[in-house]
Amino acid sequence: MKTIKRLRIRMTILVSAVLIIVTAGIVFFINYMNWHNITSQAERALATLSENSGSRPGLSGEEGPPELPDMEQGRDMQPPEKPGQDESEGSGGGLEGGRKPGRGQPPQIEDALATMSNYYVVTLADDGTVESWTSDRDFLYTDDQVSDMTAMAIESGRNSGRIGTQFYTTTKNGGNDLLIVLDERLEIMTAQRVLRLSAMIAAAACLLLCIGAYFLIRAMVRPVQDAFEKQRQFVWDASHELKTPLAVIGANAQVLQGEIGENESLTYITDEVRRTDRMIRNLLMLAETDRGEADLHLTRTDLGEVVLSAVLPMESAAFDAGRQIETQIEDQVICTGSEDLLRQLTVILLSNAVKYADEGTQIMVTVDRRGKEARLRVADTGAGISPEEQKHIFDRFYRADSSHSREVEGHGLGLAIAQNIVQIHKGKISVASEAQDAGRFLTTFTVTLP
Repeated sequence: MKTIKRLRIRMTILVSAVLIIVTAGIVFFINYMNWHNITSQAERALATLSENSGSRPGLSGEEGPPELPDMEQGRDMQPPEKPGQDESEGSGGGLEGGRKPGRGQPPQIEDALATMSNYYVVTLADDGTVESWTSDRDFLYTDDQVSDMTAMAIESGRNSGRIGTQFYTTTKNGGNDLLIVLDERLEIMTAQRVLRLSAMIAAAACLLLCIGAYFLIRAMVRPVQDAFEKQRQFVWDASHELKTPLAVIGANAQVLQGEIGENESLTYITDEVRRTDRMIRNLLMLAETDRGEADLHLTRTDLGEVVLSAVLPMESAAFDAGRQIETQIEDQVICTGSEDLLRQLTVILLSNAVKYADEGTQIMVTVDRRGKEARLRVADTGAGISPEEQKHIFDRFYRADSSHSREVEGHGLGLAIAQNIVQIHKGKISVASEAQDAGRFLTTFTVTLP
């Protein structure tokens, strides 16, 4: 169940991450294209204004600014005269609040701002200050604003660029240095509104897609979960059903052995019954941990004492196999766990070391504290475990593909059970195999427990 849950969570996180990245990419692309269009439009307009400034003499305030080139938005090309002139000089009449339009300027000048770019042309003095300036809508700017913009453009040291919402370029008209400034604040404000709107829509769409992906993944994983449940139930039922006939076979074999004495065939039967019984107990243990039915009496436990109680009975088996067990156990290494399960975990790791360690070598068992975690390490010297085999060493029924492994009795369930026990305790188990001299490897299983 936990495996399926982890799979579902990982798939949901992966799909959600992809959706977020794609959505963010779309929003970024929209914003990039808007800014690219604004910049390209401003550069084309400034280039045209620069060309016109070189052929028209009236940029020092005598004949008005050059005409703005026809843009895609259809902006008005008629450059108005400065507002604020005497009513006898123009035919536009007065504006509300005392503001007066220029020649040919419609009364609703504020409405026209939405479809027109604002620009002004500055004639520079020899010292780089403003000598004079003119604009199609000079009521939008003050002398101080023009002076500040001019100073920043000169200080930048570039012939063209952007400062805030204003694009600028420098050119010459006869003997005069000119600074042409195009104000794209309306276009930039529009782009920002588009960005905010697209971001909100994209966020809502991404959220809906993530929710939909979650339920879709649940539906996709459900058949796998059902198959896993059926497999687990089968292992549970089959293990229980096999216990009874195995017990009957073992009992009858012992009766026959008592009647006819030692017999090679009966010995084979008895050995196979014991081996099969161990495998069934292991399968039942896995099924219990999978179902969450293992005996979980988690208490504050001294890991060193539990490990030592498992090592002592194993010393004789290690001695018979030509190995020796050495221990380094710190005092008071406390963890939260089940003594029975932790003892079984230690026995599994020690049995594995006794099986695969080279004859005449030592098996080192270490218990210590690492920060806030209790740590158990079991190390042996032998053929080692390759990096590829380490990826599957905790899989059920997996055994390393080596001649030494095939000679050793086992079913490939011990380390799977050890991993389940560690997971029950919310700990971690890992394996490392380091090369030593004479082609040997030091293989260490490390268990950390909270």
